[in-house]
Amino acid sequence: MRHIAIIGSGPAGYYTAEAAQKQFGEDVRVDIFDKLPVPYGLIRTGVAPDHQSIKGVARRYEKTALTDNVRFVGNVAVGKDVSVAELQELYDAVVLATGAPCDRDLGIPGENLDNVFGSAAFVGWYNGHPQFADLDPDLSGGTAVVIGMGNVALDVARLLAKKDCEFDGSDIVSHALEALCASKIERVILLGRRGPHQIMMTPKELGELGQLENAAPHVDKADLPDPEEDAFLEPGLRKSVAVLREFAATPEHIRAEKRIALEFAFMVRPKALIGEGKVTGIEVERTELVKGRAVGTGEFRRFPADLVVSCIGYRTLPIPGVPFDERAGRFANDEGRILPGLYCVGWARRGPSGTIGTNKPDGFGVVDKIVEDIAGGTLGRGGKQGREGFDALAAEKGLEVVTFRDWKKIEEAEAKAAREGAPREKFVDIEAMIRAAG
Repeated sequence: MRHIAIIGSGPAGYYTAEAAQKQFGEDVRVDIFDKLPVPYGLIRTGVAPDHQSIKGVARRYEKTALTDNVRFVGNVAVGKDVSVAELQELYDAVVLATGAPCDRDLGIPGENLDNVFGSAAFVGWYNGHPQFADLDPDLSGGTAVVIGMGNVALDVARLLAKKDCEFDGSDIVSHALEALCASKIERVILLGRRGPHQIMMTPKELGELGQLENAAPHVDKADLPDPEEDAFLEPGLRKSVAVLREFAATPEHIRAEKRIALEFAFMVRPKALIGEGKVTGIEVERTELVKGRAVGTGEFRRFPADLVVSCIGYRTLPIPGVPFDERAGRFANDEGRILPGLYCVGWARRGPSGTIGTNKPDGFGVVDKIVEDIAGGTLGRGGKQGREGFDALAAEKGLEVVTFRDWKKIEEAEAKAAREGAPREKFVDIEAMIRAAG
């Protein structure tokens, strides 16, 4: 019997568990740890609340979670409640699937002003992550600036521009829904340091901006490259640029009918945030592309900014005793191997890139590494205690472990508390989750 501990219950974690089942069959026991009492990681707290079809992938993970040889171990913070070294004593392999939950710093003056947020915090706020439930952004100003040209930036801009009725069917938490419905924002500026041909936005998500009832996207035709240059783009990006061209061709009188303007500002990079205590503006530098890189031109301008959300990427959170690559913002690893018996997968391995589906081959790949290391003798002959040993350790430490059965009680309570038309009303407090679990 082989015992595997997976730290993190998001897509990378559950795909790894699924791969372990398919590789070892009944000869494996997998424990999936999470510091929260609820599973699914960014599926629950990262995917936009109005993208319920994407969140549906959790049903696949539940199928894995309900099998006898996979167990959810919630409300246990590895690195705090229990160390990686302790888990390595109990399990044949430990796989870090912790994702990248921390925002990258902007690294410019003024980023610590009030009403400036990273996307992990802001997205966590409207998705009900307990760590960010009390964020309380001020939406009373007229202009929001969203820094970044990826799908997360699109999510933030879209939610800032939605009317209350457009949240029907979503699982946005009530405190965020109330704040967004009372918002006074009339202008959302998306800043990108490179041009339309370098955006990381997918066409479906980009096209959603053009379907909003109360907002219209604005793209300056002068910012778009010559149409014939689109032929050299990969197909998905070519479709995204085609959407931008549609936005640029929208007649001005149609844009004027909408209350909120969604403006794309290409070829600018943030240099400083302006304000006395609270942000009021942002200074940017015009850029030009030199061998694909955005290089400053020395030409500066300012935009008003009553709210700033930085969507420029994420970093993995270090864990004591685990080698960490500070520059890359992820665990130091060689194709998923960190140390003998210690592995990483997903964003914790490769950094914040790819889609949810990218984690499937990643999970299967790390299990292949485990199989190779068993064959090579690196992991020994097995015989470790696994979950029986962890249960004894948890009892000794007085840990209040939340199981998948407990999670189903939390899920049921959230469904019962949902407003009309919503799938759930998430608990945003850990103690409330545990009470709901009984």
